[in-house]
Amino acid sequence: MTVIRNEVRDGFYLDSVALMRISRAIAALPGVEEAGVMIGTPANKEILREAGLLADAGRQAGPGDLIIGLRAKDAAAADAAMAEARHLLDQPRRSAVGGDAWRARALRGAAQQMPDANLALISVPGDFAAAEARKALRRGLNVMIFSDNVPLKQEVALKREARDLGLLLMGPDCGTAIIAGVPIAFANAVPRGDIGIIGASGTGIQEVSCLIANAGRGISHAIGTGGRDLSAEVGGISALTAIDLLDRDAATRHVILLSKPPAPHIAELVLDRVGRSPKPFTVCFIGGADYGAMPANVKLAGTLTEAAESVLERAIDSCRGPLPKRGAGRLIRGLFCGGTLCSEAQLILQRCGQVVVSNAPLPGVAALGIGRDAHILIDLGDDRFTRGRPHPMIEPASRDAPLAEALADKAVGAVLLDVLLGWGAHADPAGQLVRALAARPADGPAIVASVTGTEADPQVRSAQVRKLMEAGVVVAPSNAAAATVALQCVR
Repeated sequence: MTVIRNEVRDGFYLDSVALMRISRAIAALPGVEEAGVMIGTPANKEILREAGLLADAGRQAGPGDLIIGLRAKDAAAADAAMAEARHLLDQPRRSAVGGDAWRARALRGAAQQMPDANLALISVPGDFAAAEARKALRRGLNVMIFSDNVPLKQEVALKREARDLGLLLMGPDCGTAIIAGVPIAFANAVPRGDIGIIGASGTGIQEVSCLIANAGRGISHAIGTGGRDLSAEVGGISALTAIDLLDRDAATRHVILLSKPPAPHIAELVLDRVGRSPKPFTVCFIGGADYGAMPANVKLAGTLTEAAESVLERAIDSCRGPLPKRGAGRLIRGLFCGGTLCSEAQLILQRCGQVVVSNAPLPGVAALGIGRDAHILIDLGDDRFTRGRPHPMIEPASRDAPLAEALADKAVGAVLLDVLLGWGAHADPAGQLVRALAARPADGPAIVASVTGTEADPQVRSAQVRKLMEAGVVVAPSNAAAATVALQCVR
């Protein structure tokens, strides 16, 4: 008989990434059907309810409490799983950078300990993020909001306040930044240089910065604005502030601006500001429409690879070596950790006249669920897949089930994947992918991947590439090249 158990810890906080890892460890125990360990916000309670994990004790939890929720096949499995959850939560918590180093419990304590700091990173549940960000702004700190699920109205208010205070607010849902050589959140180890990046998304910044680094150039700063910044509602506030900052930065000689298509009048506003900059710009609005005549200091790029090539002033190597033997299938299934990489692959296929369906459609591309004879590209990092679960960059095993489905589909001739390295990402994403591919049929689809990362990353790019190639995966030098190779595999 199925058993649902909840246990509540009053006033207990742990980073959401750590909670996701604990949840996954509990869910993998014998006899456990599902598990979730979450702060008791209304949104998280709803996630637990939808998953069939919420009992009376969890319903009574406050927004500052921790809920352990699990569903097991019997009472004995539930007891064992709850005991393991307590054990994992009671382990000593160590600083990611300093072992047993002191850690502040609140912004005030951190500011007292580091009076010269000028940037605060906010990584708390979305319900609390705006309040913490406002505290930081009023202490004169620039802010990066890593948290997602921050209401749009709060984002607009925070960005207006930051602008009025002469500060930069990155995010919400800002996954990547590199400030003065320091990687923040999901970022890669790249050398210092004279190229600045302003990007709405994390994986777009990662791809471009790594392509530049692997070609021998470096990054001055990479500023993430958050995916909604260039919307009509937000008005590009952070992007405009970032342009001002890089204009004043003597170390930055060229700026790359990356985004999915902005609202038309916001694009006009941003391009007007870019045109008044003394520095050359590359602008990449992936899948964007014709924005008319560009300022004299602007190069247009259609893809992330083209954006990197614009500053390198040469083409990035295409895929070398023979293509894998083609199966009978003629469709591509793309399973992406990076939303911008998914969008770039859509654009590559669309340029070649292909019909594509996706859960992150570009202009002129159908939404996921339409059409049987179309290539299907899925952003597995989308909120609908990560509610209460780790992002696939953190836990690549979350791609295993849709990958197994694609491998078994006789209509699929090529599976297109991204492998993302860097700080905050899984320690061995290639190894996890190779294990998931171990049982693929001999006549199954070709596997094509790109690896976004550098030799200086904790995972070491060459080591990850070698693992994939030894397992028969075709590894392309960029995400755009991988999409092109996948298309060649099914023609």
